[in-house]
Amino acid sequence: MNDTTQLPPLPDRLSTDPRSPHHVAAVFEHDVGIRFNGKERQDVTEYCISEGWIKVPAGKTLDRKGQPMLIKLKGTVEAFYL
Repeated sequence: MNDTTQLPPLPDRLSTDPRSPHHVAAVFEHDVGIRFNGKERQDVTEYCISEGWIKVPAGKTLDRKGQPMLIKLKGTVEAFYL
C-alpha cells in the first residue's frame, strides 16, 4: 500500500494554501508528514527544506483577510509520505 513509485515527488517548498504558488494539489491527494528538528508536527502550513524553515499558525490570531497569522520557525525539515 505504501508504494512510493506511484507517489509524486515531494517538492522542496510546499504550502497548504491553494492560493499560494507553492501549492501542489497532486501531493495533497496523499497524506504528507513533516518532521521538524526530529519531531513530527501536525500544524505546518508551509515548509522549505533547502532553507530550513516551516510556517505554523500563531494561536487563534487572524490577519485582516481572515487567514491565520503564521510564525516562521527555523531548523531541520524533513517531508515524507505517511
